[in-house]
Amino acid sequence: MAASQAPSATLPSGVEPPAWPSPAAIFSGRLAAAWREYALDAFQRGALFLDLLRQRGNEQKEITSRPMATVLLFEQEILMHGRSLPRPINYALSRILPPPGVATDPCMRPVVVVDPRAGQGPGIGGFKAQSEIGDALNAGHPVYFIGFGAMPEPGQQFLDVVEGQVKFFERVAELHPDAPRPFAIGNCQAGYQTLMVAMLRPDLFGPCLLPGSPMSYWQGVRGKAPMRYSGGLLGGSWLAAMISDLGKGKMDGTNLILNFDNLNPAYWLWGKQYQIYADIDAGAQRYLQFERWWGDFTQLNGDELQFLVDQLFIGDKLARNQLQASDGTTFDIRNVVSPIIVFTSSADDISPPPQTLGWIPDLYRDVDDIRAADRTIVYCLSHKVGHLAIFVSSKVGAEQDQEFVQLMDVIDCLPPGLYEMAISARNADLVPGGFDTGNCFARFEARTLDDIRALGRNSPEDDRAFAAVARLSEWNLAVYRILAQPWVRALVSQPAADLAGILNPLRLSYAIFADGNPWMSGVPALAAEAEAARQPAAADNPFLALQAKVSDQITAALEAYRVARDDWVEQAFFAFYGSPLVQALLGLDADSEVRPSPDASPEQSAARRALAATHAAKLQSGGFNAALTRAVLYIVGADRSFGQRSAFALNTARQTLMKLSLDQFKNLVRDQFFVLQLDRERAVQAIALMVPAAGLRKELVKQAEAIVSAGRPMSSEASAFLARLSQMLESPVEPAVARQAHKQAS
Repeated sequence: MAASQAPSATLPSGVEPPAWPSPAAIFSGRLAAAWREYALDAFQRGALFLDLLRQRGNEQKEITSRPMATVLLFEQEILMHGRSLPRPINYALSRILPPPGVATDPCMRPVVVVDPRAGQGPGIGGFKAQSEIGDALNAGHPVYFIGFGAMPEPGQQFLDVVEGQVKFFERVAELHPDAPRPFAIGNCQAGYQTLMVAMLRPDLFGPCLLPGSPMSYWQGVRGKAPMRYSGGLLGGSWLAAMISDLGKGKMDGTNLILNFDNLNPAYWLWGKQYQIYADIDAGAQRYLQFERWWGDFTQLNGDELQFLVDQLFIGDKLARNQLQASDGTTFDIRNVVSPIIVFTSSADDISPPPQTLGWIPDLYRDVDDIRAADRTIVYCLSHKVGHLAIFVSSKVGAEQDQEFVQLMDVIDCLPPGLYEMAISARNADLVPGGFDTGNCFARFEARTLDDIRALGRNSPEDDRAFAAVARLSEWNLAVYRILAQPWVRALVSQPAADLAGILNPLRLSYAIFADGNPWMSGVPALAAEAEAARQPAAADNPFLALQAKVSDQITAALEAYRVARDDWVEQAFFAFYGSPLVQALLGLDADSEVRPSPDASPEQSAARRALAATHAAKLQSGGFNAALTRAVLYIVGADRSFGQRSAFALNTARQTLMKLSLDQFKNLVRDQFFVLQLDRERAVQAIALMVPAAGLRKELVKQAEAIVSAGRPMSSEASAFLARLSQMLESPVEPAVARQAHKQAS
């Protein structure tokens, strides 16, 4: 039988076997040409990718050698360093210097961006032109940045950082006495840290934006967020204490980053590298830009991280009002009087919505409870991008960040309650101008706590399992500190701690490709030759398609491993900590309430009663400004949402018609909103008493319609509310009633 033929025994009788191509035939013609084209392309991409890893390693070495390294794109001027505080911290307050051609107005609301100290260095809030800092500068706002050094100050504690940053915000407020209070942006870990600063000094803050900041650490959904089980599977925080002791009192941030990478091994071990290898001609600089920050490893004092692990990650005490400042002040999120804006993502498990929004039902019984406390909470949910993208992506900067900056004053004046900020692309047929600005359009849609619960929340049984972890963690940590810690600290030397850091696998993944490795000495010349002779394969090359399929198989295998691992972790966690026997041994029983709703303090309750009485007295009082504001709130209440066009129109009326400052208008909106909440029917009827003159009534209806419609057709519901209001205002007011209303208003 010819070597080029298939065995005939496998074919039916009388059927001739097919003639298989010989190797010579395979490697000739079009297929051979495609192979040669692909082989050259793959070799050149390999050389360029290897050189990219070399540059990445060199940059990592260079940036980690500087004590105040940053990836910040913008020039900055340090105004205040935390080393000068009574309790020194390694943070500094800087003024961002606007780039050429960009002007800022000192009377506009300042923006303060705080970056996360969660393993990497600072600057991610402004490492691109299209970023939080870039958008704020382009809108004319003065911008300040709170960054940090690679090494903590000796003895620095987490509460030192929180309490020390009060001084930074005091300084910003002093620099802008005629501007509204700062708009604070706290990314990731800096979100809850900045919010804790606002809990101590709410008078220093305007709206607070928290992109991707977890605050309810136990919360989640079965089958997701596996990182919340880590503390339980490790037996609590004793391991964090031991790692700190092995580092001579320091915690290498590389360990924190490795935890994030391990969440998605398919991307970390393969996809991240393959994507840049496959697209080496277009994505190299973007890859280096991000890796410069991702590989900028910083350190924390062991006691700093121990506080976070014990009190927040395992203890989950922030949303239960169980944390106190050094002077005994309780950290209560309800103390923050300015609007809280949560920007969260459901596309990955790093900071899912149950952890970023779970504190709301932890602290409030319902939306009426939020309103009674005179608080405003806004959340924006992205299903498309992951945790990191919500504060590093240029696309997010061009959409959500731009909207947050553009609407910060609008959000500050929203009536109390819970809202979802829904952002959509502006219709292509709408020409920018008037109240249609930017590429996106936002609406503030009224929500209830059921909408938050629908995003995922623990059952009481799940909460008891996490409470069992917290109990066991306390015991194990105490045992470690008594029996093992003295020995570990005595045996560890500084050179050994330094060597352990150098040998960390994540650090090695950068260092082994840097110029310090002699095996890399020939790579620059090889890459230069590949660049000069670059011949990319055609997009329809069959071997490129085969390469992509192989990559997909590797990704699928690693993803299957992740799913199996996460499933096992979750089952093991609840099998042990969900056991009634284990819980009983740890002092918990089926009737234990581990997450009681915090009640309002007597002072808070008294303040709420006084506020309700004050608003009840204003039912029939107020002039044209109050009546117009009440009418607008009444009409937009028909849709239970408020669009940005209407918001801009109302802000224009505030400036040109009402002649009110932002603070005056904010108080007016709140007053009229609460009057409507107390008795909407009587409040609407009272508008006629507030504006007894027929001419002013017509003007009120005209202005209300112009504000709500903002140049676009109103919904049928809003039109019906407007018609009813207009009809009520057509009826004359009795002279005696008008005189009484005027007397009350004056």
